[in-house]
Amino acid sequence: MPKKMIIASTSTIHGSGYLEYLLPELDIHFSKANTIIFIPYARPGGISHDQYTEIASKAFKKIDKTIIGLHTFKNPEEAIENAEGIFTGGGNTFVLVNQLYKTNILPVLRKKIFEGTPYLGTSAGSNICGLTMQTTNDMPITYPPSFKTIGAVPFNINPHYLDPIEGSTHMGETRETRIKEFHAHNTVPVVGLREGSWLEVKDQTIQLKGNLSARIFEKDKNPYETPKDSLLNF
Repeated sequence: MPKKMIIASTSTIHGSGYLEYLLPELDIHFSKANTIIFIPYARPGGISHDQYTEIASKAFKKIDKTIIGLHTFKNPEEAIENAEGIFTGGGNTFVLVNQLYKTNILPVLRKKIFEGTPYLGTSAGSNICGLTMQTTNDMPITYPPSFKTIGAVPFNINPHYLDPIEGSTHMGETRETRIKEFHAHNTVPVVGLREGSWLEVKDQTIQLKGNLSARIFEKDKNPYETPKDSLLNF
């Protein structure tokens, strides 16, 4: 079966509730799944796995889907193996990846994605879809065994991509500067996903969805824009 993924920059856009802007897409995406396994490991703001699962559950009830937190299973590998659908929420990517390695989830998660189990990732849950997590914006508050992630798409992702603000007095590095630093040591392309944008993956086809363009970074090339609804090919 082909891959079936939604890789979103964020779970919440300004002025909207949790996942609200994506619910029509998710209703279609998870049409054949009654229950969805939620991976709450990224723990945004340090909240508990139970608290995070409750937030996701309230959103998915609006499209008549049941969310079950992966942390509630004695055998998380088996839970992923039997999942009808999978959602990995945002938060801290270092915490998420560390826990995925600790529970030995990555191999079976990759297998299920490549077998066609519908997958949703937001923010940190999108970071892990790339080849590595090295273009995350998060603080390294834990130390995962590896930066290598699922590799479901042939590039890395930078969620919440921010453009430089004209006239800003901020003296720190821009997001573009940070990605250039990454390319001083790596050749992997990077897709800067702006808020409210997502990638729809159907087998080998990757399409940019939402209302905004995405910024593409390739080593030794000038960054460039790719318009909404365009196909991403590397």
